[in-house]
Amino acid sequence: MRPEALEQYNKALKAGQRYYKDAIGAGSSPYLPVLDEIVDESRVAARMELGVINIPLSLVAGTKSAGRTTALAGNFMPLLPPDSEFAAKWTLLCNAHLSDEGISDPIRCFEYMGRFYVQEGNKRVSVLKSYGNPVIAANVTRLVPQYSSDPAVQVYYEFMQFYALSGLYGIVLRQQGQYARLQAALGLDEDYVWNQWEQRSFSAGYSHFCQAFEKVNTEQADITPAEALLVWLKVFSFSDVKELPLPELTKKLQVLWPDIKAQRQKAIAVIPEPEEKGQNILSKLLNMGHSEHIKLAFIYGFDPKTSAWTRAHDHGREYLEEKLGDKVRIKVYQVQDKDYYGAMEQAVQEGAKLLFATTPSMIGACRRIAAQYSDVKVLNCALSLPYTGVRMYYSRLYEAKFITGAVAGAMAKEDVIGFVSNYPIMGVPACINAFALGVKLTNPRARIKLRWSCVEPQPVQELIESGVTVISNRDATNSKNPHWALEWGTYRLQEDGSLLPLVVPCWDWGKLYEKIVLSIFNGSWNSVPESRAINYWWGMKSGVIDVQLSDTLPDGVLSLAKILKQGIINGSVDPFHTRIVDQQGVERSDGSRSFSPEEIMTMDWLCDNVEGSIPGYDELIPPARELVRLLGVYRDSIPPQKEEKQL
Repeated sequence: MRPEALEQYNKALKAGQRYYKDAIGAGSSPYLPVLDEIVDESRVAARMELGVINIPLSLVAGTKSAGRTTALAGNFMPLLPPDSEFAAKWTLLCNAHLSDEGISDPIRCFEYMGRFYVQEGNKRVSVLKSYGNPVIAANVTRLVPQYSSDPAVQVYYEFMQFYALSGLYGIVLRQQGQYARLQAALGLDEDYVWNQWEQRSFSAGYSHFCQAFEKVNTEQADITPAEALLVWLKVFSFSDVKELPLPELTKKLQVLWPDIKAQRQKAIAVIPEPEEKGQNILSKLLNMGHSEHIKLAFIYGFDPKTSAWTRAHDHGREYLEEKLGDKVRIKVYQVQDKDYYGAMEQAVQEGAKLLFATTPSMIGACRRIAAQYSDVKVLNCALSLPYTGVRMYYSRLYEAKFITGAVAGAMAKEDVIGFVSNYPIMGVPACINAFALGVKLTNPRARIKLRWSCVEPQPVQELIESGVTVISNRDATNSKNPHWALEWGTYRLQEDGSLLPLVVPCWDWGKLYEKIVLSIFNGSWNSVPESRAINYWWGMKSGVIDVQLSDTLPDGVLSLAKILKQGIINGSVDPFHTRIVDQQGVERSDGSRSFSPEEIMTMDWLCDNVEGSIPGYDELIPPARELVRLLGVYRDSIPPQKEEKQL
């Protein structure tokens, strides 16, 4: 077998020489990293002997010391000529690998921050890497870095906890909380210790997944297979990974690939306004006998008879049918027992090509449908979710809240105004802050007493009992018939106990649905790249959000509100284009710039005239937790929820 071993050495030598040449050309070191030059022993918190284990060769990154580093390139391939002593020893090891004997002696190495550095056995590593072997036996000493605020160190400590439970190397995740999310996604408790069968089952499936990953990641994107698996497990199961043939697994992973990249890049394309083509295309459709139509489905999580939220969307459906007539074929699917996927699957089987999922909790089913049916357009009523296969839609409610704040400030006899918020989710702090800035516009002395309906059972009553008379509560769900009552809008309590309505923000989902459907007919649906996650976030200019002003308002206040509304519509008024200081005294804006949509959407701070805070997850009443886990301002810090066991 010696000729074959010599041939293998020559192949490896060419690979080493290529690496060397490329590294020199790029201005980087062509040799292996040296652990002694990377790690300061004074910064090592502990040494842990892990014993002999199989380690992934892909994670063997360098050598322990600098001795004979010129013999190997940075990819562990040889650099010395075939007639050298090094080459002779290398080929002898190659002979052993090709024989029945094999390379059985474990190497000696150190592990630091998830990478391995060889003390004894560099040539064994080189031979096995040249053949593409996945693992090698190694006697491992772990060097534990001192804990610090460095995110990489914090993630490594999370890995050590995961390793203590799973006994697995090679699962590379790089963001805090991801190891815990993987444990939960596999249906395991946070402190569950894997048995040998579970280790083997996962390793076999993960190896299969990595093969598909390599076929899909042709662009060599900065994504690890484990990061891709986390996205996969939100749509499909780990059983699918183990059972699907490689071509089918690769095909499904290819469908999810844009989502995987978007998760890593957090790439969300916010569409702030619809393209102004609606009226023209509507005229062509209705007045010129255009025969094209689209079949679409509305998926309801609640009964419109009992849910104001769903009733508002149902009004939008009725508006869409009225405006577009026989150009749309609409069917409503009422979900039973939270079987969102079943309702959507039925809609698709019955010919629906456009799905409107009206509650954020349907996002998992939406993603699964989008991955299975590339010809079906799927939208979910949510905000700030980076999924390319499903488009999100919502409205910029903060614009209306700014106007209500200005009205509340002008109408408050005291310098205290109540504000009842619903959930600490994306976009809500912007609504609170816009209201506070509106109040400051008309009453700079006033303070905002913030309460949360997802925390307190009776926040309005608590505000009233504390002496607050002007309160901003929930928003009306129907722009045509706003509800003037304690649970809706902004109002002032009179001395005789009667209610004086002031102003209420109103949704008009029908106009949003109309414009989205027309975007399909006029082609603007396809004007954004498929590689971006699309969030429609439309404001007052589009007509999907409005304010209803009470006829009890004084003329001056009424005129001011109308001026602010027109200014927001034409762009001359921006609620956040002013000097803003938060509760901690930090200047968030000096007034010289506008905030980007992303900055507004992801606000997690409150203005200095707000008394109150954003509640933590543990403070919420149980029914609110599912939504906050999905869309919460601090969702990345919420402990993951265990799924059904998959190992």
